[in-house]
Amino acid sequence: MKISVILSYLIITATSPLMAQNAYISLGRQAVMDGDFKTAVSHLEKACVIDSTNANALWMLGYSYYHNESYKKAINAYNRAISLKPGDCMAYYYRARAKNYLAKDNTTPVQDREKFLLGAIVDFTKAIDINSSDMKFYQNRAIAYRDYGIFKLQPGAKPNDKARGISSLKASITDFEKVLADNPSRADIESLLSLSKEKLATAVGHH
Repeated sequence: MKISVILSYLIITATSPLMAQNAYISLGRQAVMDGDFKTAVSHLEKACVIDSTNANALWMLGYSYYHNESYKKAINAYNRAISLKPGDCMAYYYRARAKNYLAKDNTTPVQDREKFLLGAIVDFTKAIDINSSDMKFYQNRAIAYRDYGIFKLQPGAKPNDKARGISSLKASITDFEKVLADNPSRADIESLLSLSKEKLATAVGHH
């Protein structure tokens, strides 16, 4: 993520009278900016123990967990941040990304993989509802739709599962086309779009 974007989430207002908390947040923020996410977690966990209602600290904690590949902890931190600040599109975005990673983990049980894939789609959709102009939300939702479609179209899929898989692949194509329409020079999106179209053609028997 570009540093210019992440900086807006690292601006901490000095509204708390608790100096210890402010110190932990300041140290955690600096560690995040330095890319030292292990140290950031150490400081931000302490900050959130002192005050569990600081949405900025929880956001940075979730972001740090995410970059440490502690995806379940990232989801939990963003759950708490969203409960305090439900209009934060980036909290939904990173919670969705964490769910996507868990869905792709081969050690994740099948039923949980589906839950995480659907949860990611819901979160990306919420981010779009809040800020419909950010194309990365559509791009990542398109990938989640594609992954869910492939998941539902596994060998031996039931008719209802196949219908859901096909519908999800169509939704993936729609999102990729929107991103490509916004920036026709995106060769990477063209490749991803072609893949979704190929998967759809196979699913409906055109291959």
